Amino acid sequence: MGKSTQIRDEVKSFKDLTIEVQDRGICGKCGGCVSFCSAGEFNALRMEEDGTPRLVDEEKCVKCGICYLICPQIIALNHELDEKMDWKPPIGPFRKLVSARTTSPEIMEVCTDGGVVTSLLTYALEKNLIQAAIVSRRVGPFTRQPMVVTKPEDLIEAAGSHFEETFHLDEIGKRYSSFVPSVRDIRTLGERNLDRIALVGTPCQVYAFRKMQLLRVVPSDTIALTIGLFCMENFSFDEKARKKLEKNIGIKLKNIRKLNIKDNVIVTQENGEVVHVPFEAVDELARPACFACSDFACDYADISCGGLGSPDGYTTTMVRTGIGEKVFNGAKQEKYIREWSPRDKEKYRIHKTEMMAKIVSFALRKKNRAKRTLGE
Repeated sequence: MGKSTQIRDEVKSFKDLTIEVQDRGICGKCGGCVSFCSAGEFNALRMEEDGTPRLVDEEKCVKCGICYLICPQIIALNHELDEKMDWKPPIGPFRKLVSARTTSPEIMEVCTDGGVVTSLLTYALEKNLIQAAIVSRRVGPFTRQPMVVTKPEDLIEAAGSHFEETFHLDEIGKRYSSFVPSVRDIRTLGERNLDRIALVGTPCQVYAFRKMQLLRVVPSDTIALTIGLFCMENFSFDEKARKKLEKNIGIKLKNIRKLNIKDNVIVTQENGEVVHVPFEAVDELARPACFACSDFACDYADISCGGLGSPDGYTTTMVRTGIGEKVFNGAKQEKYIREWSPRDKEKYRIHKTEMMAKIVSFALRKKNRAKRTLGE
């Protein structure tokens, strides 16, 4: 009896999550907790307009503790997940590290780096490896929202990163954030009879999904492929901070066509001019949750992608798992993508060494920042 009581007392609920994560200001608003609760038809939680998960019906909460366990800011399942994914320091497992680019001129015209993510999804859809992909689309000058894509041609609309999140405030235009809450759309997939889905997301989103998968809870069974995005930080700011940012970087936000992050923040203006902005100039606008996150290279994804370390026009691509390798090799063989491979083998070897060094450097930088933030 005493032992059973102790076990029950150890199960934590959303109230604990509120205290340990939300009250500390490190909730990433990834939507994992609400996705599970909704897909499981408990419906005790819901997202507020600003993206914050809330307990709205305590009577429906079964105190299962899963919302707590799958939160990216909770480390309770780290050991089990690392063991399952064969994670190794400092950036997790990988089978291949290359610079690659799309072979499609149409994708290349709209992509951020080399268009690899869009081309991999196009290949997977056309070869029926997946039925759909959860990506994000631009719905305003500085706003993006999640979308479920079932046709390759619709991927063009979502190509490229503009670093914005939908806060359901598009009509007001006074709130800016660069985090796209893609995980939230997972909960709707069962209603659409879709069970082979690709998820494109940030480290915190992929991490939350992997923990769902570890616990074998819905809706993780619908995801067949994860493509992770390198992520140092996303931004969240209001109108007052917007003016300060514009002053810091000397650019009006309305004149920005595209944002990208490599060694620094790369701003492409509407007139084609490119400005490199140091992280120090934008760090104060980063979401607090990002400072508590220790994953830069999306260690738990099937394939991780970003611009860091690759030549302009190419995507740094880390193939991490068997399914990731199958998709990447298939897309390469079918000429959806091609690798950067100079004839000078020594130059190529040096390039890969430098690319790895940059990824590891950013990964360690983010891990150390998280330790400072959490007081470890």
